[in-house]
Amino acid sequence: MSNDQKPSSNEDEYFVRQDAEILKAKRAELDEARLAAERHSHFMKCPKCGASLIERTFHHMKIDRCVECKGVWLDAGELEQLEAVKDGAVERFVKILFGTAPA
Repeated sequence: MSNDQKPSSNEDEYFVRQDAEILKAKRAELDEARLAAERHSHFMKCPKCGASLIERTFHHMKIDRCVECKGVWLDAGELEQLEAVKDGAVERFVKILFGTAPA
């Protein structure tokens, strides 16, 4: 009798394992889709107020500016580019940005 149950038990085990692998793959797909949707919902949104950001050119650099609170946001490396520039208006902008010069 135990010989009759063993193949059936192995077969059940096989299908349970197969179902678990399918569920794991589907869960990973859903997690990836949720992450992509979350990132998309935050793309070009102001970190301060959540309104849309628009890209503006300021002295040959692209900066992001909020349409609501008028905040200015810089991407990675842009602050270092601004710090490296030492010509008139850009230097004044950096000083205003850091509060070291009167607006």
